[in-house]
Amino acid sequence: MQLTSCCRCCSLKTGTIFSGVCGIVLAVIALIVIFTVNVEWKTIIVDILDKTAVKIIFAVNLCMTILISTLLIVGALRRNTFMMLPWVVLGIMLAVALLVSVLYTSIMFFVNHDVLNGALWLVFGLLSVVVYTYMWLVVYSYFQQLRMEKFNGRIDPYGRPYNYRRP
Repeated sequence: MQLTSCCRCCSLKTGTIFSGVCGIVLAVIALIVIFTVNVEWKTIIVDILDKTAVKIIFAVNLCMTILISTLLIVGALRRNTFMMLPWVVLGIMLAVALLVSVLYTSIMFFVNHDVLNGALWLVFGLLSVVVYTYMWLVVYSYFQQLRMEKFNGRIDPYGRPYNYRRP
């Protein structure tokens, strides 16, 4: 499925840049929260890690998110699909991971008889998965649009438009 606009009012390029900016802003906020709020952070798979090690793992992931989102923004501005590719590839994997995390966390709340938190986590978590997946579709659609322009010969492999006509 390829979209033609973002939210029916913005271009795919604008939506792509917005996705990158949101990724950076949310990652910075999460970094601040991780190191300032006293919360016990856990991973789903490895539950034996030290609290500090889990924070460091999350922080490294968030720093990579900032880097990849920056590449997405620069790639969108320069019309360079190569720079956008890491976000496109990792974005769909993160959408699946987010869905698994939301379902796992809400189920754990329900198992521990905390129905209100389980329901809230499920509703808002699934809503965030839908929004994230839509934003990924916007970026992927713009990525595909740029690739088709390259294949049709309107821009060169580095994202620059051709300024000449063949005789």
